[in-house]
Amino acid sequence: MTPAYYHKSLTIFLEADPTAVLGELTNAHNFAVEQLQRYAWIEQIKILKSALKCFASGEILFEFTIPRMGKRADVLLILGRVVVVVEFKVGSTSFDRIAIEQAYDYALDLKNFHKGSHGLSIVPLLVATKAGTTDSQKLRWAADCVSEPIMTNAEELKFILEDIVKNADGRAIDFNEWLTSGYQPTPTIVEAAQALYQSHSVEEITRSDAGAQNLGHTSNCIAEIIERSKALRRKSICIVTCVPGAGKTLAGLHISTTRAQEHSDEHAVFLSGNGPLVAVL
Repeated sequence: MTPAYYHKSLTIFLEADPTAVLGELTNAHNFAVEQLQRYAWIEQIKILKSALKCFASGEILFEFTIPRMGKRADVLLILGRVVVVVEFKVGSTSFDRIAIEQAYDYALDLKNFHKGSHGLSIVPLLVATKAGTTDSQKLRWAADCVSEPIMTNAEELKFILEDIVKNADGRAIDFNEWLTSGYQPTPTIVEAAQALYQSHSVEEITRSDAGAQNLGHTSNCIAEIIERSKALRRKSICIVTCVPGAGKTLAGLHISTTRAQEHSDEHAVFLSGNGPLVAVL
């Protein structure tokens, strides 16, 4: 699983045929694309191509994974020294409170749990495409460098983005470092379980340090043993041991959900002696 359905530099995005961008989004989607979603993507692509054509550099990501929430942000823009989380409400004529909070929640999730975003300026931006003209809005930063949500319509998006970039502080963003930094701190076991059952991988819901690397190696090793045991018609017992909190339970959840989802001839079951965990799951 990739962190976003589509991520390119602004230069490539602006030069790309809109149907090609739509094709990549559709191909990355794991399910049948409903007409409403297709229309929303088409409108987002058209609006962003118009609003971003004055920017010389930057990165754009459509449908960026928010692992802790099990959702995807519509669009993330990396512009100079700021991350802009864009939530689109295509066809909407008003700025609903729920939509505002959704954009804000995505921004806070990145700030608090995405390692690469810990020290960055982040702006949640709600675009109600058919809303009326908005009053002049100034960036109001909290102590953690996440601004209060900004609201705009499709026509004013270009000017809002220009103002955000002009008034954002902070260090320049190394996009590749940011993209691969992973989530930190590690989610709780309940959050991890929810993410796994929504088809995210261990690497997407844990840290990108030795912990995540070891979890990946452990899961891959056990998967190889399973395949070898199936081929040779043998039974195998794998014992995973480490210090408390290292991720043994997470590895077990990952292995069982992966085998159950990807192998129809298997019936993987996760058993735990942790009573409260079992009750919650």
